[in-house]
Amino acid sequence: MNKIKIGVLGLGGIAQVMHLPALAKLDNVEISAVCDYDFSKAKVIGNKYNVKKVYKNLELMLKEGEDLNAIIICTPTEHHEEHAIMCLEAGKNVLIEKPLARNYNEAQRIVEAAEKANKLLMVGMNNRFRGDVMLQRSFILAGEVGNLFYIKTGWLKTQSSNTKWFLEKDKSGGGVFLDNGIVMLDLGMWMFGFPEVHSVTGINYFHNTKSVEDSNFTLVKFKNKACLTIEVSWSFLRGGEFFYCNVYGEKGSSSINPLRVFKKMDSELYEITPKTKKDTGATKSSFEYQLKHFLGAIKGYHKLLSSGKEALKVMNVVDIVYKSAKAGKEIIIK
Repeated sequence: MNKIKIGVLGLGGIAQVMHLPALAKLDNVEISAVCDYDFSKAKVIGNKYNVKKVYKNLELMLKEGEDLNAIIICTPTEHHEEHAIMCLEAGKNVLIEKPLARNYNEAQRIVEAAEKANKLLMVGMNNRFRGDVMLQRSFILAGEVGNLFYIKTGWLKTQSSNTKWFLEKDKSGGGVFLDNGIVMLDLGMWMFGFPEVHSVTGINYFHNTKSVEDSNFTLVKFKNKACLTIEVSWSFLRGGEFFYCNVYGEKGSSSINPLRVFKKMDSELYEITPKTKKDTGATKSSFEYQLKHFLGAIKGYHKLLSSGKEALKVMNVVDIVYKSAKAGKEIIIK
């Protein structure tokens, strides 16, 4: 395989700002096709990236794109199940923007389709590929902070999209928790190594929204006695964006951002944070690393991270978060 031939489905902001520029930088990739229901937009973007084939219909792109190795799906969440299954059944590897689906049942059907087709299914959790997050996890895997017992995460930022569907629960599946909370849930469960969940408590607020929540606070307890907290909001009255993941172990701790690592040695606490000269938390770099990882997995260089199976575990908790918030109580998983 010389160049991996990629098709991009859905040409909204995330595709234009992140995926396409990142793909264009890679020598081992050819953007072979783009597809969007807004055909005029698709033609403009196709021309910008010298794409040979431009479509407004996924079925036609798959029919004519027998040489496509993979599809990147950036369509609205309500279409993820249909589009992902179509691509997988057509024999294409799939990288799909988060969330995988609106709920667990939709996600399960996508994962089953990937298994049946024997194709890769990766969910776009680009924050796993931030430089500071990768360094943080390397310290955890090396045992520098000992056994983990508590992770505190949060992402406070403005709403990611102003499109109408984004605030309609039947189309988006949820509000800030499915937008940002799922990222922090994924990070926390990944840092812990995906332990079994004991219970979930979720609280939603609707200060500036009606159909979906604009603030959420969640506590996840695991059967190994560890716990994870998540706070996300589009509407906190504070200045600027704040993204953090604080990890606490029996021998030390680590946090982002900025990245800091502390370890207890000889009854004293020392900072062992590595010195870095570049911006290790750059968002665009995380998309580039994510794409490189996906392409490497297609070529068989390594095992896939952020797989559909991992996303299914996360989506199970997502459903319970919303169930807990609606019921106003802790949900214990039997």
